[in-house]
Amino acid sequence: MKKKISNESLIPIESVISKILVIRNQKVILDRDLAVLYGVETRTLKQAVRRNIKRFPEDFMFILTQKEIDLMVSHFVIPSKSYLGGAKPMAFTEQGVAMLSSVLKSERAIEVNILIMRAFVKLREIISSHKKVEEKLKELESKLKEHDEQIIQIIQVINQLISSPERPKRKIGFTVD
Repeated sequence: MKKKISNESLIPIESVISKILVIRNQKVILDRDLAVLYGVETRTLKQAVRRNIKRFPEDFMFILTQKEIDLMVSHFVIPSKSYLGGAKPMAFTEQGVAMLSSVLKSERAIEVNILIMRAFVKLREIISSHKKVEEKLKELESKLKEHDEQIIQIIQVINQLISSPERPKRKIGFTVD
């Protein structure tokens, strides 16, 4: 009988979220990080993917270019190129991670996939709430600008009321009509 892995023994969802990167404007997890989560070697994961490559179209999984790897090192996303183990890493989108469950057929793979799917959902919720906060801030900012303009107009009107109107100066002496 297989031992069921409890969610408590798995990595916390926040830790999974920290492994999600944005590459090519897509949220992805690198093969190395997935291998750690699944408890397999990276080469084993890659081998399983290559055997089932038809299940992984470009929008499910792609291999990073050298330029993308260099960019990740320069932006401190990864400490060095050696962190990747020499080979160009595979990057898996949310759909690619879901497809991995059909390729890696173990109890741990199933439970890790569920955990990763929840992490992607939580990340979407976080991003959504940030966008809502950003929209509210922009709304407040525009109201403040509107109020600033109104306050300036009020001050101008008050200044006009406070200052006494200029009376025409009377000329000294006699005037001839």
